[in-house]
Amino acid sequence: MRAFIKGFVYALSGLIYCIKNERNMRIHTVAALYVLVFARFFAFTASDYAVLLLTIGGVISAEAVNTAVEKLADRVSEKQDPMIKLAKDAAAGAVLVLAVFSVLIALFLFGNIEGFISMYNFYITHPLNLAGLILVTLISILFIITSPKKTNKISDKEKKL
Repeated sequence: MRAFIKGFVYALSGLIYCIKNERNMRIHTVAALYVLVFARFFAFTASDYAVLLLTIGGVISAEAVNTAVEKLADRVSEKQDPMIKLAKDAAAGAVLVLAVFSVLIALFLFGNIEGFISMYNFYITHPLNLAGLILVTLISILFIITSPKKTNKISDKEKKL
């Protein structure tokens, strides 16, 4: 049982690393949160929500795999290697394909003008919620554009994992 729980801890640690260190993962995470918050204004069915959740999970998973490929490739060789470049480019391409299709899914699901009217009416009649949305948006932008200082050194904690 202990090993089972450790597996979840390791997986969560990997996701936290990606969010802290990869700007694109922060972009995907913020976008996912906004999609989930704004989805309540649209008349989504359970199937629509399932598609949204699968899409969000797919993009975030692909970004995590892309980070893993990049880190492993960098560990294998710091020299320019066409095969390593190909592996890294292919992993990034997979994320790009999934991200583009997720935008298409969002356009399809959020293409209902009534949902936008409902959202507008909600925020116009609830100024505190609008202020909160603006504040969270500013915090989200800062979260996306700021990043810790990059280092190739592995911490003692990460070495133990």
